[in-house]
Amino acid sequence: MKKFLCLLIIAFCCIIDISAQVDQSKTGAWYMYFYRHQFKDSQFGIQGDLQHRNWNTLGDLEQLLIRSGLTFTPKKTNVLLTLGYANITTGQYGDSKATVSENRIYQEAFIPQKLGGRLYLAHRFRYEQRFVENQDFRTRYRYNLFLNIPLNQLALIDKTVYIALYNELFINGQTDIGNNNTVQLFDRNRTYLGIGYVIKPGKRIQFGWMNQKTNNWGKGQLQLSFHHSF
Repeated sequence: MKKFLCLLIIAFCCIIDISAQVDQSKTGAWYMYFYRHQFKDSQFGIQGDLQHRNWNTLGDLEQLLIRSGLTFTPKKTNVLLTLGYANITTGQYGDSKATVSENRIYQEAFIPQKLGGRLYLAHRFRYEQRFVENQDFRTRYRYNLFLNIPLNQLALIDKTVYIALYNELFINGQTDIGNNNTVQLFDRNRTYLGIGYVIKPGKRIQFGWMNQKTNNWGKGQLQLSFHHSF
């Protein structure tokens, strides 16, 4: 098991090193809050996140994202289905204060798994309908593979330190976005490596580094996130 974990971590680091050769002169920072609540004695709940993303450590806005959705868990499964809405304000890199607004509807399936004694794997499939300012209606497909590995415990219980990894692929649903502008089918890829700590049931904090690669640029981002289930 120890050899497997070492090889897994090395593989993810290699992915990061390859994609990190693109411009990283200024590392950005994302500050994020994720929440989830299951209604009592119900298959329904809510989940969402609030994110303040910066091109630098703080002050040069990349995105302000507010997202929330209604969740449903089918009986006798641990699958979480979500129908949600997001509002996004995107800023330009550098001194410009210009922004672009976006309204987004999304559908999501989150499928957790446990492999062996301590590998917490999860798949997230997301389909987005995007209404971006000054663009035609757009869609996008996303797939995220998460992996959490507890270090000092066998499970993600109180006072557990864990390694957090993920890789997310984004594919555009169309290439023509209006006004004679086009995009490629590949939208972006995000690779993340972080360390997490379980404060107590329903409360976790993570700190890590993510590389985001698009067709036009690649950039490193620090991420600080709080994960809250209540």
